[in-house]
Parts: sequence; C-alpha cells; structure tokens
Amino acid sequence: MTLQKMARKPSPAPEAASPWSGAPDREQQREAKRQAVLSAAAQLFNERGFHATSLDDIAARLQVSKPTLYYYVKNKEEILLGCVRQGLQMTIEGIEASRAAGGKAIDQLMACMQVYARIVMQDFGMCLIRVGDEELSPDSRQELRRLKSEIDQAFRRLVAEGVAEGSLPPCDPKMTAFVIAGALSWVGRWYQPGGAYTPEQVADQCIATLCQGILKRPGG
Repeated sequence: MTLQKMARKPSPAPEAASPWSGAPDREQQREAKRQAVLSAAAQLFNERGFHATSLDDIAARLQVSKPTLYYYVKNKEEILLGCVRQGLQMTIEGIEASRAAGGKAIDQLMACMQVYARIVMQDFGMCLIRVGDEELSPDSRQELRRLKSEIDQAFRRLVAEGVAEGSLPPCDPKMTAFVIAGALSWVGRWYQPGGAYTPEQVADQCIATLCQGILKRPGG
C-alpha cells in the first residue's frame, strides 16, 4: 500500500494521521509524509523504547509497507534524530517567543518554564527526554547537544537577570538552571496522557513546587 492510498484512509492511531493529502506541491507532500513517519515513530519510541521499535512497527502504525518508509527516511537513526531535533527546536522556538514577549525577567522565566514543561509532555518532547541522544552517532549527538546548550543558556540568562532585578534571591545561575531543566525534564519520563491531571495542571503544579518549595514558611 502506498502513502497516497493511506492518506485516504483513517489511521488507527489518531496522532499519526496526516493532513498531507492537500499539500499543493510534491516537495510539500513529501515533507508532510516524512512528518507523519516521525510522528508515528515518536509515539512508538515513547511507548516501547528505541531498541524495541522496528521499522516494521513504524510502517504498521502508518499502514504502509516497510519499503515505503525508505522514500522518506534512510534508517532508524535518522528517524530518531529527526524526532529529538524537532523536540529541541520546538523548545527553543517557544523560549524565544516567551522572551520576545518582554516583561520582567521573572515573568519571562516562568513563561519559559511553562513552555518547557508542556513540550516534554508532547510526543517529540517526550521522545527527546525518554530516548535521549546516546543512541545516535557522535556527529548527530554533537549537533543535538549544541541545541540543548541553547536551552540551558537561556535559563541561565533569565535566572541571572532575575537576581539582578531583585525578583529572585542570590543564587548560582548555572546550578539553578540545571535544577529547573532537570526537574521539568523528568516530567517527560513519568507523564502519561489521559491520566488524572491535564498537561496544564502538571505544568502548573510542578512549576509552583519549584518556585515555592515544599517547606512550610514561618507564619504560613
């Protein structure tokens, strides 16, 4: 079965369904189909793990043949690279948008934390956290670590600016950024869609705990 035929049939996994059938030109159609491959793969990597997921599994999720996948990706590593790169790019763009909105450093930091927390609960962000980059070749790993460093530096800058403006107590921006990103990243490992809490509730409660702590304040 070709991807063109598959596009006219409902997918058994709603997340893997693609709107590519209306793409106006061949290049856009190809990119839309490649995106569907990445989306299906990210879901499977999150559900089963990278090593336990085969190209046959991805093809079955999309209701296409395994050879059809090779029109859009070279191998499983390229698929993983595309998934984690997309998760990182979504995060970077969200952080940049939060910063561009302006306001005090503390407001920007809170907005960036919201962006990060919500993305790690989405397929590509979850894949980034659950699979990581250790499965990639050294060159691909280096590229992704460069992108990750951009996120870390953005948090460090905002923490330092928050201290300078007086909205945060004196602290080590590097250590504080590590704590923030580490705590929020872990959400991507334990979060399960359809659970007792919505992504918004998870993000709000985790950020509140990070900002307010767990100890009762005197007089509180």
